[in-house]
Amino acid sequence: MTASSKSRLVYTAAAAALLSLAALPAPALQVDSATVIQRVDSAVKNRIDNIAAYTVTEHYAVYRNNDETHPAAEMTVKTTYRQQSGKSYQILSQSGSQIIRSLVLGAILDNEKHLNEPGVREGSWFTSANYQMTLKPGAPQQLDGTTCLLLDIVPRRKAPYLIQGTLWVDATDGSIVQIQGVSSKSASIVTGPTQVLRQYAKVDGFSEATHARAESDSGLFGKTIVKIDYSGYQIQLPPTQ
Repeated sequence: MTASSKSRLVYTAAAAALLSLAALPAPALQVDSATVIQRVDSAVKNRIDNIAAYTVTEHYAVYRNNDETHPAAEMTVKTTYRQQSGKSYQILSQSGSQIIRSLVLGAILDNEKHLNEPGVREGSWFTSANYQMTLKPGAPQQLDGTTCLLLDIVPRRKAPYLIQGTLWVDATDGSIVQIQGVSSKSASIVTGPTQVLRQYAKVDGFSEATHARAESDSGLFGKTIVKIDYSGYQIQLPPTQ
């Protein structure tokens, strides 16, 4: 065998080795539960501490029984959040059943206003202070283009606004991407637990709700579905020191 032939064999073997390495699967993202939970807590705190105020347009649609095509009632509101005082609402438009708007949508807005009052809102945050969190085994999942880690969440106490289910968080910083589950307590004696889905996206670097769906059922009212779409966020940061 000539020297040139030996050289070709060496290069061929080296190339084959490199190709075989390239074909190996990338190592799985290694992260422990405590680290992920700490990231979630930090992301929530960062959002709360660094948003002085925001406005957003929210569109509410209520569907009854199995009809998710024709809303029984609709309402569009402009929501204003201020760190020092909480939320306030301005109704921009409304249509459909006045009874449903009052009993369903009016109750939702009143409840959201109460939950965002200083001293109350801390108890509704998706943090380890309010939830037992456990990292789900398995590889990260892609959700709307974001690499996510999944956490099982169980409320440390029962309340209609605390959800038992699954939390999807950004694998890089722990910010919330999606929550899906069931309320840990019924909102009233005439309704069962509410099935909840809420989706988030980054707005100016902060995780903000973009869509929500809540479904409840009762012998008195039947199945009720509320869908909420959020748009046009305007975020105000605290003044620089």
